[in-house]
Amino acid sequence: MKVVTFGEIMLRLAPEGYLRFLQEPRFEATFGGGEANVAVSLANFGDEAEFVTKLPQNDIADAAIRQLRGFGVGVDHIARGGDRMGIYFCEKGASMRPSKVIYDRAGSSISEAETGDFDWESIFEGADMFHFTGITPALGSNVAGLTLQAAKAAKKAGVKVSCDLNYRKKLWDRQTARKTMTEIMPYVDILIANEEDAYDVFGISAGESDVEGGKLDTAGYESVARQLADKFGLEAVAITLRQSISANDNIWGAMIYAGGQAHFSKSYPVRIVDRVGGGDSFGAGLLHALGQGRTYADALEFAVAASALKHTVEGDFNRVSEAEVEALKNGNSSGRVQR
Repeated sequence: MKVVTFGEIMLRLAPEGYLRFLQEPRFEATFGGGEANVAVSLANFGDEAEFVTKLPQNDIADAAIRQLRGFGVGVDHIARGGDRMGIYFCEKGASMRPSKVIYDRAGSSISEAETGDFDWESIFEGADMFHFTGITPALGSNVAGLTLQAAKAAKKAGVKVSCDLNYRKKLWDRQTARKTMTEIMPYVDILIANEEDAYDVFGISAGESDVEGGKLDTAGYESVARQLADKFGLEAVAITLRQSISANDNIWGAMIYAGGQAHFSKSYPVRIVDRVGGGDSFGAGLLHALGQGRTYADALEFAVAASALKHTVEGDFNRVSEAEVEALKNGNSSGRVQR
């Protein structure tokens, strides 16, 4: 399966361990970003993944491209130009102290991209799936327009379109998000969201869920997914279900609604090493498994297992193999040393 993803890859700067910002004047520098994270996961699973973005002509951007290429991700359609690469700062939470993210991405190359930067017809040649997140159109009206162009071009080329709603209040407001995403949604086949996204972007809530208190009304999610599917004519809607006990401990699961039927996955108690990229690893797992022709229920279990493992891996990228995901999916969750 060949999957094209479109979005921004950023330089991630994070204090060591659980140190707070500038508690010590050192940051660990890595790379990450929603669609890049998905592409890396898919490449690790053996799929052909192509990441599309725009990056400046400098050594940091070159390093990001080298790292993507090292994972086996295609980079031939990355446009070059502009002045800077986006940055985000990440401080890990612990116990009742939440993690924090600070963006420094205004004026980044991708946020100033133009129509002439991307030849979508060429990009989608031989592709089976196109994936983007709601973060990408939030980068500016021009990028929203590019995302819509890409989705239209994908549909014209017979490529299925997947979207992870991923609402980010630090990038845009609810009204703008709803207007923009409503325009793009008719071209989407598979939608991934969580309980907050569905409410923030489309005003759809999940019954008695209390996200902050860790309470999930799982019975309400079928209604949310059905409303989304009916509203936009979607093939499938997947909703991740996170119960936040603390910044360190979550219970992680998901559901998928397709063909008028809802499937709920098993849930995993997760001791978190790094939760950034957890949703991206879920999306990649789902696309990979569906691309193999698995049932929705089986694809869901693969996706949840892949994402549960990501929570144990430092950095944005999910550095696990298909075999490791299958082992967890099939019940090997003891964490015992493999000799």
